[in-house]
Amino acid sequence: MQLHLYSSFARFSLGILALGFALAAAAAGPKAYVGNFKDDSVSVIDTSAGTVIATIPVAKGPHGMSVTPDGRRVYVSGEGSTAVSVIDTATDKVTQTIEVGNTPHGLAVTPDGKLAYAASQQPGKFALVVVDMATRTAIRNVALEKTPRDLEFGYDGKALYFTIAGVNAVQVLDPASDKIVAEIPTGASPHIANVFRGAPAGTVVVQGPGELLLFNPATHAPLRSVAVGKQPHWVAASGDGKFAYVTNEGSNDVTVVDLASGQTKTVAVGNAPRKVVVQRALGMGAANAKVSIANFAFAPAEISVAAGQAVTWTNDDAAPHGLAYKDGAPGTNPLLPGASFSRTYDKPGTYDYICAVHPYMSGKVVVRDR
Repeated sequence: MQLHLYSSFARFSLGILALGFALAAAAAGPKAYVGNFKDDSVSVIDTSAGTVIATIPVAKGPHGMSVTPDGRRVYVSGEGSTAVSVIDTATDKVTQTIEVGNTPHGLAVTPDGKLAYAASQQPGKFALVVVDMATRTAIRNVALEKTPRDLEFGYDGKALYFTIAGVNAVQVLDPASDKIVAEIPTGASPHIANVFRGAPAGTVVVQGPGELLLFNPATHAPLRSVAVGKQPHWVAASGDGKFAYVTNEGSNDVTVVDLASGQTKTVAVGNAPRKVVVQRALGMGAANAKVSIANFAFAPAEISVAAGQAVTWTNDDAAPHGLAYKDGAPGTNPLLPGASFSRTYDKPGTYDYICAVHPYMSGKVVVRDR
């Protein structure tokens, strides 16, 4: 396997673990972006209205999709090309094309962004290839007897869920040991599984019967199945975990599933939809998740939010400032008077930061479990 393929893909895959909080002016609510594999396009759904509001041409055969943590960009890999299309969610236009070479079939990044697991379908060498995201090199393989399909980490990173061609069960891998610790029995041809933050159950897209299987993440026991469209391919969830969005490649639509009641709604999209990503709504964070920069100080100096929420800093001072995070996350410098900057926190913990221009200014974000 060519390691540079994973290195190129790794640079734009992180956003898939942390869904953005931006809202675009064209939609009344957060938007879902659906890749239409045979149309070489992406359909944009206003999730509050349940309607398609835009269709965006992208690189041939859109397959992989990810959204940046701030919700401002969606990255779409073209399986039939060597390119990644970058969509600006404010304008719903492609603003950049990145040449990356061929991409792996599926790839999942740990919530802390340190490792990526790639599904290698190389004949005779089936494996999950573990990639160090800092060095962008493969550091080990998890050998498999059969062909891996798609894979995804649960929101807390404690389990990697992946499927295998010809096996009617989801494999549950413990990333601490790289050992398969459980199986979740399904119907024919499970494709992708995940546990979303706030969701009442884990989800599995099962292609054979055309259903979304719900399971107990603690016991891995199946709970019930919800009928969706034909040849379902992928699933994403709303920011609060209450609704699942399932792409149906065979019926050219998306099924919206209420995970608590099992009720569904169908939204017609383009030809052969595959991947889907969903923005979170602006303001999902704590009511006071705003920090003012004024009089050369952060106010409040310490703020508490729930995991998955965002903090927005606004420079209300007359002087330029900046943000530098001690955990190494990207900040901003300069932050001019009147400008704002937001960061989403997905993992509980304490995060210290300083002003990038005036390092004697300091603040703290405490992230609690949801």
